[in-house]
Amino acid sequence: MKTIQEVVESTIRKTPFIEEALNEKLINVSSLARIILPEVSASLKKDVKVGAVMMAINRLSPASELRIRKNIKKLALDLGDVIVRSDLCDFTFKNTTSLLKEIAKILMKSSESSDYFLTVSQGIFETNIVTSKNLEPFVNRIFEKESLISNVLDLASITIKLPKENQEQSGIYYFILKQLAWADIPLQEIISTTNEMTIVVKEQDINETFAILMDMKLS
Repeated sequence: MKTIQEVVESTIRKTPFIEEALNEKLINVSSLARIILPEVSASLKKDVKVGAVMMAINRLSPASELRIRKNIKKLALDLGDVIVRSDLCDFTFKNTTSLLKEIAKILMKSSESSDYFLTVSQGIFETNIVTSKNLEPFVNRIFEKESLISNVLDLASITIKLPKENQEQSGIYYFILKQLAWADIPLQEIISTTNEMTIVVKEQDINETFAILMDMKLS
């Protein structure tokens, strides 16, 4: 049988923003206890007093979370070059057998010039292509018979060089994306390789996004 402590902990862990705000003492424990009380009572299938929930919240040990955040922040300070690109287009196509052949053509085209920007992410049902605007006419031409799901223009991207230690440290992506979520910046795409992370946003948000990432490196 679950205890009040276990249910309270799992409830709060589901919402990292609340967990972090608690660690920073930005949330009133009494108010939080009243908010999660119905969920705790439903999970335990019995009435639970607000005071018991408050005690469980106060017993939460932030030690492991603080250690993880300290390690993540250390990695954030070691972030490498940050590269900004503008005038990007985002295409999403339904996967077909012919689509793969057309992707080969766009890859060949992008290799002709260093001015071209191209990323291709193939999912199970759809494929996403982010290109520089100077490749847009070529994409429209060679994919004209494919099923276009979405097309978004006027985008920009920021590519971050990650330290090699990012593979051993959990939470590095959360640490970066959390800053953007708090700033209410919607993300169009997230593209990653082993040691790189590219964030695609609307051009109107690129300056704020860049400022937030630079602040992470300097703080």
